[in-house]
Amino acid sequence: MDVTRWSVPVATRAPTGETNAYLIRGTTGSSPDDDRDRRESDPESAILVDPAARTDALDRAVRERSVDHVLVTHAHPDHVGAVDAYAAETGATVWARDGRVDRFRDATGRDPDRTFAPGTTIPLGDERVRLLDAPGHAPDHVAIAAGNTGPILCGDCAVREGSVVVGAPEGDMRAYVTTLRRLWAMDPPALYPGHGPEIDAPRATLERLLSHRADRERRVLEAVSDGAETIGEILDGAYEKDLSGVRDLARTTVRAHLEKLAVEGRLAWDGERATPPEGD
Repeated sequence: MDVTRWSVPVATRAPTGETNAYLIRGTTGSSPDDDRDRRESDPESAILVDPAARTDALDRAVRERSVDHVLVTHAHPDHVGAVDAYAAETGATVWARDGRVDRFRDATGRDPDRTFAPGTTIPLGDERVRLLDAPGHAPDHVAIAAGNTGPILCGDCAVREGSVVVGAPEGDMRAYVTTLRRLWAMDPPALYPGHGPEIDAPRATLERLLSHRADRERRVLEAVSDGAETIGEILDGAYEKDLSGVRDLARTTVRAHLEKLAVEGRLAWDGERATPPEGD
């Protein structure tokens, strides 16, 4: 399958200031000459993913193809801003995750035409895209596999540089770590993230992100063992860098780590104060 990316300026906390919109085009079994003739006579069938906003470049790309479906990796505002506009313009089928329709409607201002569950496939040319469960950053988050051996559009599961915010109460750190491990096991040829450039070394990047989370978790545990109890106290112990401008995000991340560690019995957390587990 052919995947093309458009970086769209949008209000986002991502360092790039942009969200990636993607068009996935299916391949056919026709000859090169047949394929060229088809392109000249008919727009190419495609799936539009994460249209965060409209731009002239994305408008042209959409007009040059027959967009049959619109998907979002998750319903955060910086991924869905132009869903309704492109759906109205193209007549495409708009999909939302089953059980998360209200969330999708609140974010996009429209009802989906169809719903999917993890494992749902959508035909495109001679191949299919497959929807993969990928929670953690958001509860409705999915990834999109472009064909059986193609790249995976991973939304906000991973970035080529830096890390992904997994902030409680919406973010789930246990689920996020599981998602990273699942993507590592799938070993795709590339990951196409929601922000920033293509990830052309997926396993190395996923290992880096897992290591980053393990290191942050260790620092949180050490801070609690040293007597820190509140999120503010733990934050000061778990981060050594300047948090100007991102302290609120760091607080929600620490909370997500505390919730994970509490579920695993590695500390006690009542929503306000953390303490080492009894017996320590």
